Amino acid sequence: MNADFEKRLKALAASLAPEDLNRAAEYAHDLSQGLNLLRTIPQGVTVFGSARVREGDKYYNKARELGAELAKNGHAITTGGGPGIMEAANRGAYEYGGRSVGLNITLEHEQFANQYLTDVLEFKYFFARKVMLCMASKVFVYFPGGFGTFDEFTEILCLMQENKMPRMPMYLFGKSYWKGLDKFFRTKVAGHNYIHLADTHIYKMTDNIDEIVRAANRIGHPRVNENLYDNFDPRKSMPAIRKG
Repeated sequence: MNADFEKRLKALAASLAPEDLNRAAEYAHDLSQGLNLLRTIPQGVTVFGSARVREGDKYYNKARELGAELAKNGHAITTGGGPGIMEAANRGAYEYGGRSVGLNITLEHEQFANQYLTDVLEFKYFFARKVMLCMASKVFVYFPGGFGTFDEFTEILCLMQENKMPRMPMYLFGKSYWKGLDKFFRTKVAGHNYIHLADTHIYKMTDNIDEIVRAANRIGHPRVNENLYDNFDPRKSMPAIRKG
């Protein structure tokens, strides 16, 4: 830490109310523990989806299969660490012997760390957890889910749209589930010029696990302690996947 930064940090701390200083320290704890963990794990594939899906559901089975196939190809799997789709993706990777990461958050209902994790962290704040779910990933996969899944999808979609992060492959798995949202974006949102129609090319709907694995393989395997966000230059960001 250089002297100027340390001076500014002390001045900031002195200017904050005690309650805000405590809150800032809790934010920093969530962020620092996540960043420390991610520097020990090769950047992989982050899988999102409903916590309410149970074993035997078709999407549970597909997420488990995806986790296994990605692990076979040497890709780490990261999820929110809970049950449902998260458990399924972690389970597939874990059963194959791959790296299976869970970034968990304690909620009043639904959320507990699943048993198929090689690495797990507990977060207090959603925003810090989402930062780490994003930074852990070179490919994003969204299975059917509720408000949490939609929140995670639209936030990362917006960051890519505005060139605040690299344009990494982004898949909505389950065409029958996601086609209504895709139509809404293309006809209503783009139709009112709230987005450009080309913005809907950032993501792609699929029912094909192999397509996702191929996308991860094309990017390759960043070395541990390297991250595609390091020294990110928007002018050199990855192109969005095109529909076709």
